[in-house]
Amino acid sequence: MRKPPWLQKRVGFSKETFAVRNLIDTGGLNTVCKSARCPNLGECYSAGVATFMILGELCSRACRFCAVERGATVGIDPEEPERVAETAFLMKLSHVVITSVTRDDLPDGGAGVFAQTIKALRARLPDSTIEVLTPDFQGVDNSIDTVIDAEPDCFNHNIETVPSLYRKVRPQASYRRSLNLLEQVKKKSGADMKTKSGLMLGFGERIDEVLAVMNDLRSVGCDIVTIGQYLQPDRKSLEVTEYVPPETFDSLKEKGLALGFTVVNAGPYVRSSYHAGELFGENAKRERSHA
Repeated sequence: MRKPPWLQKRVGFSKETFAVRNLIDTGGLNTVCKSARCPNLGECYSAGVATFMILGELCSRACRFCAVERGATVGIDPEEPERVAETAFLMKLSHVVITSVTRDDLPDGGAGVFAQTIKALRARLPDSTIEVLTPDFQGVDNSIDTVIDAEPDCFNHNIETVPSLYRKVRPQASYRRSLNLLEQVKKKSGADMKTKSGLMLGFGERIDEVLAVMNDLRSVGCDIVTIGQYLQPDRKSLEVTEYVPPETFDSLKEKGLALGFTVVNAGPYVRSSYHAGELFGENAKRERSHA
């Protein structure tokens, strides 16, 4: 399908873009920006930010919307947490976002490496906030607790789509398992750790289904939600069924705020980590205003 005018985004690159890319390459690190072929890469790198992707480049799952390569995974790199921390320090990040490929081959799903990375970041950037965007760890409580106990400032886990499309979009995942993870984080972490989730539109979902997901997220205490347009990253991925107009995203934002989300970021180019630092700051500001 031909992209509508509101999706005709110009991808710009600047000297800052190449500076960020050089720091990441020098650190021997991966970013989800590059691996997932995010359309916002130029904008984010130019602003001096990126989302680090730990635990390798190959994913053990085959979600049908994602461009990250699937394949036989390798061992973990014990020096990766320190390299992430050093690179984040050199980038002067005030809000650091860490995600990963899914590693169902590891006993703890990679939770220990998330915790080590948080610890390294705390030591190198004590004044920065930390956000993690994790896989579901197959719903293993101990793995989820490992990340909670490391005390990130924001725990993000994406719900991605509506329950009726899970088999089509993310066949190895479970809607209920993802909701349970977010509920576990909120119950065990208390009010100081914010929870966040995101979903994409354009898979064939109905708006009433999207609103039902938003209600479910609020029922488990989710603070922040992001809603964006799915864009097919390569020929192997699912095709787009609909380009959702901007006014629909605006309406969903209004309804999300009415449901009680502290922050709703909804728009065609919104992604889970897009403007993550600004969203986290907005959450804190709104909480203070309501105190």
